This record gives sequence, C-alpha cells and structure tokens, in this order.
Amino acid sequence: MKKITKKTYLKWYEDMLFWRKFEDKLAQVYIQQKVRGFLHLYNGQEAILAGALHVMDLEKDKMITAYRNHVQPIGMGVDPKRVMAELYGKKTGTSQGLGGSMHIFSKEHRFFGGHGIVGGQIPLGAGLAFADKYFNTNAVTLCFLGDGAARQGSLHETLNMAVNWNLPVVFCVENNGYAMGTSVKRTSSHEDIWRLGLGYEMPCGPVDAMNPTKVAEALDEAITRARAGKGPTFLDLKTYRYRGHSMSDAQKYRTKDEVEEYQKIDPISQVKKILLDKKYATEDDIKKIDKSVKEKVSECEKFADESDFPDKNVMYDVVYEQEDYPFIPHKL
Repeated sequence: MKKITKKTYLKWYEDMLFWRKFEDKLAQVYIQQKVRGFLHLYNGQEAILAGALHVMDLEKDKMITAYRNHVQPIGMGVDPKRVMAELYGKKTGTSQGLGGSMHIFSKEHRFFGGHGIVGGQIPLGAGLAFADKYFNTNAVTLCFLGDGAARQGSLHETLNMAVNWNLPVVFCVENNGYAMGTSVKRTSSHEDIWRLGLGYEMPCGPVDAMNPTKVAEALDEAITRARAGKGPTFLDLKTYRYRGHSMSDAQKYRTKDEVEEYQKIDPISQVKKILLDKKYATEDDIKKIDKSVKEKVSECEKFADESDFPDKNVMYDVVYEQEDYPFIPHKL
C-alpha cells in the first residue's frame, strides 16, 4: 500500500471536508427547491471514499454504487461544478441534467453510477469486472452497496458467479446500520453482514469505516488480491450517516444521543486531530483549508445557478426510434 504521509492526511482532510460541505450546500438548495426529487446525502461516510481512493489505480480501476452517489465521482476526478449542475437539472451537468441526483455517471472517469434500484448495481459491478478479466486490463472494480441491498437476491446470485468466475471485484457494504430506516438487527438473525461471504468461501470481514486508514488497509489487501487474479472479496464497512436516509426522512428510528455519539468519531475530526497532534498542520493551516473549501463550494453553487436548463428537445434526442424494427408490423 502507498505510504500514508503528511500529504495524505492533508488531502484526506481537504477532500472529506469538501465532500461534507458540498452536500451541506445541496441540503440548503434542496429546501429552496433548486434541487428536486430525492436527495440522499453521504455525511459521516466520507472515510470510505477517502480510503478507497488512496489505494485505487485511478488510471484504470472502476467504481459503481447506489443512489448515495454525489461525492464518489468527484473523488474519481469529475468536476464538482458539473455534479452540482446535474443535481440542479442543468445542461452543464454530467448527463445534461437528465440524470439528476441518483444517476451521476462518468465513463471518462470510470464511475458507472448512481443506480436507483436497490441492489441493481451489484450484478453490473460484477459485469464490469468480467469485462476487465475478459480483456485482461488488470483493472479492479469496487462495487458499493448499502446494508439494505445485502438482503437482495441479486447479491447472492452475483457473489456465486463472482467466485465461480474468479472476478476482479471488491464488494463493499457501506453499512450505516439502518438501510432506509430499519436497523440491521431487525432484518436478519445476525448483524454481521460480512458473514454472508462465508457461504461462498469468499474472503470477507468487518472494517472500521469511520477511519480512512482502516478502510485503505482493508481495500488495499482486497484490490491487490483481485489484481493478482485471486478473485473477489466481500467487506462489511461499518459506518454511520448523520443525516436521514433522504431529505424526507424524519429519523424517528434513532435518538439524537446516538447520532451525537457517532459524531465523536467523525472521520473528518479524526483526521484533523492527527494533523494537529503530529504537527502536520497548524490551526492557521486548517483555517486556510476551511476557507478554500468554502470558496470551492460557492463556485459550484454559482456555476449551477447560472447554467441554463437543457432544451426540451434534448430529452427526445436520447430516445430513438428504429424504423425497421422487425417485431412490430407497420402495416396490418
């Protein structure tokens, strides 16, 4: 694994803080109805992405996830201004405003969604890995899913095939404890989601996903294994989200005290403490980063606000009609 240095911690702090503030801004503009539909925020889970990016090869590795998907493409290299514009439904967005919050996508940066169907991305992630194995690209796919998706039949079908075909994929359960609003303990006879991998003789285990270092270590081992042709890994990344499942979630299934307890191990605060304790940064350095992050978020908001909505005809441009389609008689 690449060494975790002063530079790493500084990057982690700035990146995670930017992702947090970017989504805080999305929550604000959602209330102003500049962003419509569903909005699922990542607050609290940033250590997962930070750790993953540290050990991925961003020149070839791929990522696919569910609908809590705004900051992942930014980490993979997508311009955050275009991500925010997509959420606004503007033509400067990643999909010309036609995808919206749950469907961010970038073929260029190997980020393959953003999928609204629970568990729908799981077989697709294995499919990406199958293509890499078939074409011998030596790339690895990180397939993220929530703890709720772990109850989908598609997961079990995919795990079985991934092992049989020895695919270069890492299945990463972002286990924030509640799926939409039902705790893990109420959806299964056991709370250790990682044990599902045992049934397929797949390497598996739990990870402290509030700590980017722990995430990096676990994913480095899994990615190295996959790249060496030794097949998939199934990881239970134990994290926590500070906001509701979506903006409409009243969060009646948990207490404020519980949220506050998890905020004591906030990944951003953990990294900030390391920066200060190891004298990698001063309080003034931290304030400069904070100021820079705030300015970047404002630039994204300004870009999205000032961008135009797509012409209505664009919606028809991405739907096509095949005139000689063989199964529909044109003349009766």
